[in-house]
Amino acid sequence: MESLVFTNDNCIGCNKCIGACSCIGANVALTKNEQNVISVDGEKCVSCGACFDVCEHGAREFRDDTERFFSDLAKGEKISLLIAPAFMANYPEKYESILGGLKKMGVNHLISVSFGADITTWGYLNYITKYDFKGGISQPCPAIVDYIEKYVPELLPKLFPVHSPMMCAAIYVKKYMKITDKLAFISPCIAKKKEIDDDNCNHYISYNVTFDHLMKYAREHGISGPACKDEIEYGLGSIYPMPGGLKENVYWFYGEDAYIRQIEGEKHVYEFFKNNKERISQDKTPYLFIDALNCSGGCIYGTAIEEEKAHSDDNLYNIMSIKESCKKNSRRDAWSRNLSPAKRLKNLNKQFASLKLDDFIRKYTDKSSSAGYKMPSKQELNEIYLDMDKDTEESRTIDCSCCGYSTCEEMAVAIFNGFNYKNNCIHYVKNQVEKERMHALNLADKITEEKSIIEQQHKAIQSTVEELNIECEDLNSSIKEMTSGNTANANESTAISTEMLSIDSFCHQLNDALSGITSLLDILSENNDEVVSIASQTNLLALNASIEAARAGEAGRGFAVVANEINSLAQNSKETAQSSNDGHNKINAAIAKLTDETSTLLDVVAKVNDRTQNLAASTEEIAASVDLLAQTSENIKTKLNDLIASQRESSL
Repeated sequence: MESLVFTNDNCIGCNKCIGACSCIGANVALTKNEQNVISVDGEKCVSCGACFDVCEHGAREFRDDTERFFSDLAKGEKISLLIAPAFMANYPEKYESILGGLKKMGVNHLISVSFGADITTWGYLNYITKYDFKGGISQPCPAIVDYIEKYVPELLPKLFPVHSPMMCAAIYVKKYMKITDKLAFISPCIAKKKEIDDDNCNHYISYNVTFDHLMKYAREHGISGPACKDEIEYGLGSIYPMPGGLKENVYWFYGEDAYIRQIEGEKHVYEFFKNNKERISQDKTPYLFIDALNCSGGCIYGTAIEEEKAHSDDNLYNIMSIKESCKKNSRRDAWSRNLSPAKRLKNLNKQFASLKLDDFIRKYTDKSSSAGYKMPSKQELNEIYLDMDKDTEESRTIDCSCCGYSTCEEMAVAIFNGFNYKNNCIHYVKNQVEKERMHALNLADKITEEKSIIEQQHKAIQSTVEELNIECEDLNSSIKEMTSGNTANANESTAISTEMLSIDSFCHQLNDALSGITSLLDILSENNDEVVSIASQTNLLALNASIEAARAGEAGRGFAVVANEINSLAQNSKETAQSSNDGHNKINAAIAKLTDETSTLLDVVAKVNDRTQNLAASTEEIAASVDLLAQTSENIKTKLNDLIASQRESSL
């Protein structure tokens, strides 16, 4: 159920509203955004307004029908007003101009509920007489009615069945004036919305327009108009809003011999009903009736008036002036101060002779099933106490009220019903903090012990680290030597590779030279072959010359000698050429062998060169690995030093 009273974002969970509330479970503690917040359960709240009085954070607001009223009025709905008598007491100077402004906006009739209060007084007096109804409870206050319906339903038979002034005015307007407009109540009370919406009130009224919201709206929208007044004359009903207003009306007609119990005040009145419910329900009180109001200042200081009006006596002064103006000197009506109470009553009955009492009678509904709560058994209560670390009688009766409840038992009952939780108990939290403190002290002791152990471990670690540092220094020294040797190897490998390249170049040049010699020898061989051919031809010519010389005889003897010489020369030339060819062949064989050896040497040089290059590459890799090893060694040394520093800081 949506509650008329609700919590806004200003709530800090101070629990004051719980302490002020007379309805257990109406204020529910819960956690929102990791903060204690008090929400309102509409089923249990009676809209008494006590939480507004104690809240210092502006965390409570209320709902009414003001916005809907103005919206419907703007749409052309036909609406007439019922005006609480407290409105004039709160705004004596603005009263008529505000009514004029509403009239200008389209409101039809302006009916003062003071007239309805006169009907209520008439109804009470007639009901008491007709049914000998003594010891009853007045019901003009809807918060009182709601509380009895929800929390002390055994008192429902003692609630006056006569409607409140608001409802008596509405019934009169509807049934006797035959006005069909929707009715809006200009109201000082949040809880009037519940009475308006109650099925037992026939929904005669459509809007609860509170003073607070109405006046804010009027200021924001500039609502004002020509002065207007109520349309129906009324009597002492205008003082109903003051404390004991109903009582004074009854005294006016019954005399002050009637014993009427007057009681008001949010918490006080509900405690009274709880403590006296048996006496009241069993007719064991001496009272004609009990005039009970929720608000200690009466309706003129109702729950829905503006904040600045709640802290001044001006409203009371104003209602007293209204009271005096209503006590007339005429001898013709019920409000004449010159008549006796009996004659006033006679005139009152005459004034309302046309009214039927049954038209103004109402019923009530037992709502205790929806608003009640369960009581835990002794075992269940004990389990809650133990869960709250309350294991002794003393701890269960601290009754500090910090949680908002008067006693630890009430808090335990609230926890049992889900209205609160143990973390909202300051002593539970205090115990938890104390446990945490002791736990922290134990941890501190353990930390001290562990610190000593850590210091010893630190020394051992430091010693080990120092040894490792020394080892790292040796390692770095070895790395430097390796780096130096590796660099020398790299340089030597590079030099060898360079020399081998020179040998490779020489071998290629030698091959080229041998190829040139072979070519020249081939030419020489060809020349030798020519010499042999020429020698053969010369030899043949010499032979022919010898033959011709022989034929010539003596004359050819000299020519024959020449022919022999030529033949001998040709033979020598041939032999020389052949000998040259033999040498050429040997040289070719030697060159071929030398060429083969050169090729083998080139292969060896190539292999040596490849290995030298591989050695150089390996040397470079070794150099890189040595650098990485040196860097790793340096990192280890740095981290070891950092570890020593960290250990030293942690020991401090």
